[in-house]
Amino acid sequence: MNLRWGAAAAAIAAAARMPGSHAFAPKSAARPAVVVPSSSALSMGPPADPSAPLTEQFGEGSRKYRRTVYTHEQWVKHRSTDRFSNNLSTFLSSGIYKQVGKEVAATVAVAAFVCVWNALVGGYEDFGGAMHGAVIDEGWAIKAGIPMEAFTLLSPSLGLLLAFRTNQSYKRWDEARKFWGLNINHTRDLNRMATAWYGNQSDFDDTDFIDDIVPKAKIGPVVPEEREELLGQVSLMTWAFVRSMKRHLSPPDEDEEDYVNEIKSRLSPEQAEALIGAAHRPNRALYDLSVAIEKLPMHFVRKDAINVNLSIFEDTLGGSERLLSSPVPLFYSRHTARFASVWLLLLSLGLYAPFSGSWNHVMMIPATAVVSVMLFGIEELATQLEEPFTILPMQGFCDKIGANCDEIVSWAGQGQEERSDAVVAPALESAAVVSGGYDAVAAKASPAPWATVVSTAKDEAEAKRPGRLGRIKERVKRRVGLKGRMGGVGEAARR
Repeated sequence: MNLRWGAAAAAIAAAARMPGSHAFAPKSAARPAVVVPSSSALSMGPPADPSAPLTEQFGEGSRKYRRTVYTHEQWVKHRSTDRFSNNLSTFLSSGIYKQVGKEVAATVAVAAFVCVWNALVGGYEDFGGAMHGAVIDEGWAIKAGIPMEAFTLLSPSLGLLLAFRTNQSYKRWDEARKFWGLNINHTRDLNRMATAWYGNQSDFDDTDFIDDIVPKAKIGPVVPEEREELLGQVSLMTWAFVRSMKRHLSPPDEDEEDYVNEIKSRLSPEQAEALIGAAHRPNRALYDLSVAIEKLPMHFVRKDAINVNLSIFEDTLGGSERLLSSPVPLFYSRHTARFASVWLLLLSLGLYAPFSGSWNHVMMIPATAVVSVMLFGIEELATQLEEPFTILPMQGFCDKIGANCDEIVSWAGQGQEERSDAVVAPALESAAVVSGGYDAVAAKASPAPWATVVSTAKDEAEAKRPGRLGRIKERVKRRVGLKGRMGGVGEAARR
């Protein structure tokens, strides 16, 4: 818990230094944002502190230590030539093997019983090498054993069951990781488009998207303070969605307290209360994000392009809920577990004869233990992978998304100056030289300037005011005529 509180405090402190956050003092858009690394990347494996409670060394408590985020340094260690010796040196401390300790102990107990029973009813060898007769010399007392061929015959079936079980569990983990990859990609995309398109209607062709009777929305000059506030809300609500999704997919006792503290520290009191009190928090966060996008001054076509990302968020959220609520069919996983358990519990009966060369067949006991650890370990791996969200570094993803979005919106206005004499003047000079200037070419093609043509067509349509069908036909005819005149300009330019 101390580690999680430290991670949450680091994330909150980092957010306070980032521009574009609604809850903190505004900063200049030109100031670079502080990019904070993931605060929840933990070392792979059980806690290194030997005083850590036993419940965190394996089982549910150890799952948080499997949320690993690799960097170049970790990949170098991962490919190290010492990886085999390192992995073997941690054999006894492996959480997976500790998790299957009870099952392995059961198979070892059966193997020891078989060894002792057969010695009692079939004779045994003492430490001096002398042979002794059966201690239990009764007709019903017979040696226990099963031909090894029975296990050989069932081995391919067990292997297929375990392989399919593991593959399906890994597929679920991979699908969950891809959902979060889509979240990371499209949160960046959303904030990039919102920042670059802010205040830009791009309706330069003067097209009427509704009716002539409805005046088109005109976007005024960009106010830097208002832009910082509105884009900050987009970034903040983007982070609120992924953080709410993380809480939605995490155990309540692990994340609820941290979630409430983070939301209250970054959102306004009204927003935090509405989000925390919602029955489905990710849906509420998506709604708040939609409202923040709708407030941006830009053409509705561009808002539609931005909202495509929200539909993708709905898909990743729904897919994650599907994985969380629908395990691999229970009858399959249960049959696999039963198959492996019976096969391994009876394995010592088949190994008794092959180990006749050892003292009283005793070497079959460690052999049974090793085989049990490996096969039970495969089934345990599949079980651990089947529910992927508590072993994914979702808090690290949320921290990364929040830092990236805050940085992107801090770039607002950079490189988007309306006029730069250093760029515009040479361009105008070059345009005037080509073919004697565009104005001269246009004059040869049409005696009326372009602005006059557009104004005349509008006046005619306004004077006639026909019905809806007539207005549509009038606009089509007008556009055809205008395109013809522009074609004349182009033709004259080519000549």
